[in-house]
Amino acid sequence: MSVESEVLDAARRARQAAAELAVLSRQAKDAALHAMADALQAGPEPVLAANDADLAAGRADGMSQALLDRLALSPDRIAGMAGGLRELAGLPDPVGEVLRGYTLPNGLEVRQVRVPLGVVGIVYEARPNVTADAAGIALKSGNATLLRGSASAYRSNAALVELLTQAGTKAGLPEHAIQLLPAERESVTHLMRARGLVDVIIPRGGASLIEHVVTNSVVPVIETGVGNCHVYVDAEADLDMAVAIVVNAKTSRPSVCNAAETVLVHRDIAPALLPALLPALAEQGVTVHGDEPTRGYDGRVLAATDDDWAAEYLSLDLAARVVDSLDAAVEHIRRWGSGHTEAIVTTSLAAARRFVARVDSAAVMVNASTRYTDGGEFGFGAEIGISTQKLHARGPMGLPELTSSKYVVTGDGQIR
Repeated sequence: MSVESEVLDAARRARQAAAELAVLSRQAKDAALHAMADALQAGPEPVLAANDADLAAGRADGMSQALLDRLALSPDRIAGMAGGLRELAGLPDPVGEVLRGYTLPNGLEVRQVRVPLGVVGIVYEARPNVTADAAGIALKSGNATLLRGSASAYRSNAALVELLTQAGTKAGLPEHAIQLLPAERESVTHLMRARGLVDVIIPRGGASLIEHVVTNSVVPVIETGVGNCHVYVDAEADLDMAVAIVVNAKTSRPSVCNAAETVLVHRDIAPALLPALLPALAEQGVTVHGDEPTRGYDGRVLAATDDDWAAEYLSLDLAARVVDSLDAAVEHIRRWGSGHTEAIVTTSLAAARRFVARVDSAAVMVNASTRYTDGGEFGFGAEIGISTQKLHARGPMGLPELTSSKYVVTGDGQIR
């Protein structure tokens, strides 16, 4: 069977499963999530064995240590995946929620109700824990899932999907609620062309993967993840707070999309801030790429180019620039930002309000680290990704963002 046939057949099966999932009760979905979590913890050996094989192949192919770490599973990580599924079971079910309702003058009752999206394709890289997370979030929101992980994690993903589907089916899920697509590169192409069978695709991973899916898909896409995030330190900022926020935003976890990649410093505060901030960053192993004024405060700062202003480093690198005003900082963000998260550090309410009003990003932080842009930190309890687009969903995507809505209109014989 060709890869195209495999993908389209899986999409057709998912379409049938989605019709059953859409009317499944919360009790049934939660029971399936608990059954899947129990199966993960009771029998992780096949998953760990498959993961060992993926890791061995990765080492043989010269995979970097960072990617090997993302690929690796352990009993603790599998327990964490099981815990995540149980947490999902404890969250409110978004399906059926009434978003608004009213009665028209003619007596028609109008309700807008949340419904599942249907068939969700998720394209992701390296991390097999995403397999359980994505399948669980899609299930809780009533969607069938087509998972297309990377070839480097295929054995791990296949073992996980087999375990999850067996447990879920025994607990009453439709047989094809969760499916893994072939690892061949062309499977993504056929998924992107399956308009009418697949309702939406969510790409998770590096900029090149996301750009490829967004540019080439004829299936609707929710764009996620690319984060060229900025911290602007205003003229009226608390110095200690500014240093703490910038260091945290850059160093707490440099490889994620909500890590800061550029710090913008108001010219008036630069003489007080930069002599404290630059050594603090160096102490954490950060390489700063700065403009000429920034380099004047520390000889270790490298000369920045346009590539640095545009970079999503995902490493212990940070671009730094001295700006003349808040408006200049906003202009820089508009030119180079990715629409993910920006932060301002200031004691001025007027400056904070102006920054929030003028910055066009999914999240804007006032006196807080960019690292807080996260579904868990926002209290959603679960997250499928962080959308940087404006239609349907924007920012961290929890369970409600994996639903659409329909209008239910009830009358007693009205005609137009």
